Amino acid sequence: MVFLIVLIAAFLLQLILPWWVIVIISFLTCALLGKTAKIALWSPFLAILVLWTAMALYSSIPNQHLMAGRVAEMLGLDSWLLVLLITALLGGFVAGVSGFCGYHFRKAMIREKSNR
Repeated sequence: MVFLIVLIAAFLLQLILPWWVIVIISFLTCALLGKTAKIALWSPFLAILVLWTAMALYSSIPNQHLMAGRVAEMLGLDSWLLVLLITALLGGFVAGVSGFCGYHFRKAMIREKSNR
């Protein structure tokens, strides 16, 4: 459930908002729906990894990976595929950490309320 919500919301909102909207989406989704810390970490990570990989391939395949190849050259990498992998992993990492923080934020607020 968390995977699909993050995937769909990130896709739609990234059409009009900057890339870092994935932080907000992951945090809120896992704060509201995250059942365990494992789900809160891995679901947003995998959702953004899949989304960014698909979006990068969608924009890179029609031009025979010309731009990705040039970026790889600028970074001193051998292949455009490494640029794709690094991009997807970084996006997934940001989303995963954000979802994990959202889950623990909810746990802290629930514990805070129960102590009162």
